[in-house]
Amino acid sequence: MRTLPMRTGVLASGRGSNLQMFIDLAQKGELPIELVAVGSDQAGAQALARARSAGIPVRVFTPADYPSPHTREESLLTWLQERQVELLLLAGYMRILGERFVQGADFPILNIHPSLLPAFPGLHAQRQALDYGVKVSGCTVHFVDEGLDSGPIIAQEAVPVLPQDTEETLSARILTVEHRLYPEAVRLLASGQLERSGRRVAERKSGSGH
Repeated sequence: MRTLPMRTGVLASGRGSNLQMFIDLAQKGELPIELVAVGSDQAGAQALARARSAGIPVRVFTPADYPSPHTREESLLTWLQERQVELLLLAGYMRILGERFVQGADFPILNIHPSLLPAFPGLHAQRQALDYGVKVSGCTVHFVDEGLDSGPIIAQEAVPVLPQDTEETLSARILTVEHRLYPEAVRLLASGQLERSGRRVAERKSGSGH
């Protein structure tokens, strides 16, 4: 089991409500992580203001400042490695990380998605759920791989879809669950109880015959 907090970076594009949740839990000593880097593709993202208020180093990687997505991601990856990041959390980051970035990262990358994957990957998952007429939605914490919301699933929780739901009301109820589910998944990984395959260490040991 790990004893030192895991050096953690966060990427966010918007309000940063999940980021603030991680900041609060880390400051209270309720999550074994140390937030050491917050990056964004949006200079005006509220997440950056939250990070600065907490004394966390920030950097903006605006697409217009780079000749290609590849060079932007190279710069992002180099910065995270310089910050000695051991875990990267996506918290409302609205860009797909490229194959080279994912393969080049020497740390696990986690994301939380507002649907019960593999249903409704990509953008506007709540709107997709309402358009499809499902009765149950939810959220999923998963490892990021080279595909679109296709990495190994760590945890899921269902949220009922109500007849009067709009995209906004469903999103708000799912977000409440995200704030509970995401830190639990991070706790498993940061404490050494979860492998990058998505399997818990205890499961591997129990099935090893030893």
